Amino acid sequence: MFYEPHDHGLPHNPFKSLVVPRPIGWISTLSTDGVANLAPYSFFNAASERPPIVMFCAGSLPGPRVKDSRTNAEETGEFVFNMASEALTKQMNDTSGDYPPEIDEFDHAGLTKAPCRKIKAPRVGESPIAFECEYLKTVELPNDGEKTNAVVFGTVVGIHIDESIIGEDGLVDTMRFRPLARLGYWQYTVVDNVFTMTPPE
Repeated sequence: MFYEPHDHGLPHNPFKSLVVPRPIGWISTLSTDGVANLAPYSFFNAASERPPIVMFCAGSLPGPRVKDSRTNAEETGEFVFNMASEALTKQMNDTSGDYPPEIDEFDHAGLTKAPCRKIKAPRVGESPIAFECEYLKTVELPNDGEKTNAVVFGTVVGIHIDESIIGEDGLVDTMRFRPLARLGYWQYTVVDNVFTMTPPE
């Protein structure tokens, strides 16, 4: 089949089921009032290696309200990317609701606020990997006229790795923490198969 965007004729838009799997950016921030916020974003990825830069796409909520992750990152100049592993599946889902800004999703999901070293926002203590990020910029994207649509970029200034996921060869062993990834609709997957392939010389 072929279709033009928004004219697919299917029960649900398949777009997000066609760009898979997508890493989940579990973004933690701190508001200017000191309230911690934690939310997962499936439109997330690394954007640059040198310097290390990550990004997450933050649309708006119903009505005029912008998502707290974006607001907090822009107002405080920082955010944290936390790795959502298989062991944290329920907690990740628990933080995905539309909660008001005064709700602390760490407390709601029973997660530990671990301190960062270079920024004030907390990281998820149970997460095997966390990137401390300084807010870089927000790029506004076209929207459908109903909600805002933007990409938030951050420069990574510090990285936490649980030493239990580093193998004897000094390499991070993905199978030791089995990261979650987003598929389409309400489907997720876990990285449970890894193979090595070297590029041609």
